[in-house]
Amino acid sequence: MSPLQVTAYTLVNALGTGVQASLRALQDRLGGLRPCDFDGAQLDTWIGRVEGMEQTPIPGQLAEFDCRNNRLAYMGLIQDGFSQRIAEAHTRYGANRIGVFIGTSTSGIQETERAYCQRDPETGTLPESYRYRYTHNLFSVAAFTRRLFGILGPAQSVSTACSSSAKVFASAHRHITAGLCDAAVVGGVDSLCLTTLCGFNSLELVSSRPCRPWDARRDGISIGEAAGFALLERANGDSPAVALLGYGESVDAFHMSSPHPEGLGAKLSIERALRSAGLCPEDIDYINLHGTATPTNDSSEDRAVVSVFGKKTPCSATKGWTGHCLGAAGIVEALFTCLAIEHGFIPGTLNTEAPDPALSAAIALGNRVSAIKRALSNSFGFGGNNCSLVFGRLD
Repeated sequence: MSPLQVTAYTLVNALGTGVQASLRALQDRLGGLRPCDFDGAQLDTWIGRVEGMEQTPIPGQLAEFDCRNNRLAYMGLIQDGFSQRIAEAHTRYGANRIGVFIGTSTSGIQETERAYCQRDPETGTLPESYRYRYTHNLFSVAAFTRRLFGILGPAQSVSTACSSSAKVFASAHRHITAGLCDAAVVGGVDSLCLTTLCGFNSLELVSSRPCRPWDARRDGISIGEAAGFALLERANGDSPAVALLGYGESVDAFHMSSPHPEGLGAKLSIERALRSAGLCPEDIDYINLHGTATPTNDSSEDRAVVSVFGKKTPCSATKGWTGHCLGAAGIVEALFTCLAIEHGFIPGTLNTEAPDPALSAAIALGNRVSAIKRALSNSFGFGGNNCSLVFGRLD
């Protein structure tokens, strides 16, 4: 496939606001997880919460979009000079030639949770202040992004659980290749809410301590929230630091909430990503694992990775820093992969003390200085919705 350069990107997560906050935390091995203090969630678990959300309403003419999810998106979109880079893209292409592709799993569902708590006790009528279209609606954050930047090109929300904001890279590439747009804002946003915290707890998938991917005693996830965005354009010879080189997708549909035990769907998405990029397994210098820290997910991914790469390619999982950001996990870890390439380091797997001897991938525990030319980022979701992305420096 033709590469797309990552012209600009921005991040907000439990590590802080802006790309530099994430970079510093990764390099200094400072995690962002904390004991659960989310309002109404009395759970024995740890979460990756973004500070300042409650005090940062969406201002002005965009106030109708105000909800936790869109506040999180707004915090990301105004960081790292991202809006300036979008303005420059406007000048190059025009508003009609820029697309918006955003992944989310729950969108602004917290507003619906609140509305049902406030419904009329006799009729069940929801409060007049409830705005489904601008909050809970899965297209809400894509519409908000378009409105904020005055973008008029094609727009799409992707909701495939935890691979949502990895798949937006594939959607953007297809639209640009088809000539439907010349540039694309891709991203992902998911915010903490009772539905995910209590839902995953009821599935017995959350841990009572900070998650520890690939550890012999791993026992579940820590849930986080995040927003991340990137501007993609055709490679133009300016030698950008990082480009999207390839992508692969699959749907194995083995089980609603468990991956195929042999990792067959994950393996297929990895192989397709390599084929798309025109690369062999030996060309990959680093793998950012999906690494949820549940027994079955890590085992399944380990089998997929080892079956393609063998036992030598360095791997790590970064959810120990941010928690599992669900629909935003794909973009967060894709951009962490870009940071690893740009700054020449592998972020070792945080919180993991004793790797599971039953797993064979070359998991890195401590940070390593490493010249990374090409790297793979995995994102696997419920229902077997899998996506693997290849990033690298352009020759």
